[in-house]
This record gives sequence, C-alpha cells and structure tokens, in this order.
Amino acid sequence: MDCCPSKKNDYFFIALILVIVPSYLLAAFSFTEIHFFHAVFEFLNTMWPGILAGIFFVGILHYVPQHLIFKILGTGGFLGVVRAAFAGIIFDLCSHGILMIASKLYKKGLSTGQVMAFLIASPWNSLSLTLILFTLIGIKWTLIFMLLSTIIAIITGVIFDLLIKYKKLPDNPFKFGKDEEIIRIEKFQIFKAIKIGVLESKIILKWLFLGVILVSLIREFVTPELFATLFGPTIKGLFLTLFVTSIIEVCSEGSAPIASDIFNLTNAKGNAFTFLMAGVATDYTEIAIIKDVTKSLKLALFIPLITVPQTLLIGYFLNF
Repeated sequence: MDCCPSKKNDYFFIALILVIVPSYLLAAFSFTEIHFFHAVFEFLNTMWPGILAGIFFVGILHYVPQHLIFKILGTGGFLGVVRAAFAGIIFDLCSHGILMIASKLYKKGLSTGQVMAFLIASPWNSLSLTLILFTLIGIKWTLIFMLLSTIIAIITGVIFDLLIKYKKLPDNPFKFGKDEEIIRIEKFQIFKAIKIGVLESKIILKWLFLGVILVSLIREFVTPELFATLFGPTIKGLFLTLFVTSIIEVCSEGSAPIASDIFNLTNAKGNAFTFLMAGVATDYTEIAIIKDVTKSLKLALFIPLITVPQTLLIGYFLNF
C-alpha cells in the first residue's frame, strides 16, 4: 500500500491555507480587531499540539508491524472492541490528533468496530483533559462521564461490527497480509517518519482547516456564555445542546470548559455530557474524514445514527 497520496494539486486545500495563514498572521501581529481572525488564531494555537502529536504518531505507526497492533488490540470481536476503547482513553491526544491515529489504524487493518470504539472513547477522555475536568466539575462526575462514554464507545463498536457482519455496511478493505508485513518491517528513520506523517495527515488537515474557518465565522455571532444561559436541564435544553454542538465544531480542549459552564451554571449534568459526547458523534469534520478514509458516506453517517440516541438517552436520565 503506497503511503503517499496523489500528487494532483488539491486546490481546495490550497484555498483553505490562503485563508488560514493570513488570518493567523493578522491576529498574531495585532493588525486587526476583527473577531474572525482572532478566532482562527485562538483555535490554531489550541489545536497545534494535538495536530503535531497526531502527525508524529501516524509516522511512528508506519513502522509498527500489523501483527503487533493485532496482538495488543485484538483482531475484532467484543474483546477487541473493548481493548480499542480503552486504548482510545489512554492516548493523550485531542480530537484532532486522534482522528489521524484512528485513520491510520483503519488502514492497518483493525475492524471498523474497533476503530469506531477507539475514536468515540478518545477525544475528551485523554489524561490531560481528564485532569482539567477534575478541577472543573469534580472527580466524581468526571469519572461517571468517562464510564458512560466508554460504554457508548463499546456499544457503538459492537453494533458497527454486527452491521458489517450482516453486510449492511462495507467491511474494512485493508487486510493483514504477508506482503504488507514485509513492507512494514524496515529501519526507523525519524525524518522519513515525519514526512509520512505529514503526507498521510493532509486529508485530515484539510477538513480541520475548514472546521476552523466555519467555527470562527460562527463565533462572530454565538458565544460560549450564551450557551450556558440556554442549556437548562429540560428537554428543550437537551435538544438545543445537541443542535449547537452539532453545528459548531468545538475541539476537545474547547469543549471541556464550555461543558463545565453548562454543568455548573445550569446544573444540567445531562446537557454537559451531551455537549461532550455529541460533539464527537456529530462532528462534521470527523464524518467527512471517515467518509474519505473508508470511501463510504453511509458508514460515516452511521456514527451519529448509532451514537446520538445513546447520548440523548443518557443525557435525559442525568438531567432528571
């Protein structure tokens, strides 16, 4: 499998860069007070550690033999899904970095259910964000949220594998094979690993940059403070939470403080949980990337179809 993408010019990606880079520089050097530029600046400053970490780990995974990944995470089935979910929790990466790792694991041949469990369990369950949530909403509720999100991830992974087993969704075409294993066993080279990580992450960076532009535009009109005043512990507040977190791409670093405001100012524990989880389940960047990686829009759309009902049900009971 060739790690390098097509050399055809991606004019959409170039156009995004032509918006992102000048916006960032204008805000960085205080040449403008326009909120859009400062939002781009803020989001990129928040995202870059996760993006760089994701690129690094993608490059490293190029050298990891498939049989070793299967030995650690299993080759599918319920236990494989459980292992993948807990692996997602262990990775200390934000949603942007974890998307890169999940895409790479898919290409390494993990079952789709394992990849989904890894992806859904990961974004706000990283060690650093867990420690932040400890201080924001308390240890008790942070651990409860972690447990519930892990359960959703496992259930979702199992459902995906069952749908694929009964041919309702397409299977992962990247299978473990002898030839592939021979190709992957090679001497580690740091610069080559970085190059591979950058090249294989391009498709993800494209959608992340689009997300930054869109959310920066929305931030001109909607503020986190407004969220907290609207998200009361009611059915209306719950569905408003789902709506807002669906249309606004908030990275994992940004979702934690906003969710804590909902938790503390409105006492809507279910809404706070929904904000954290539904942002992952309905993230249009994630759906677009999964669609491109798996070559299946249907499979990508099944992420919110399976996870959102679980999240809303749990959110409802946490509120009441």
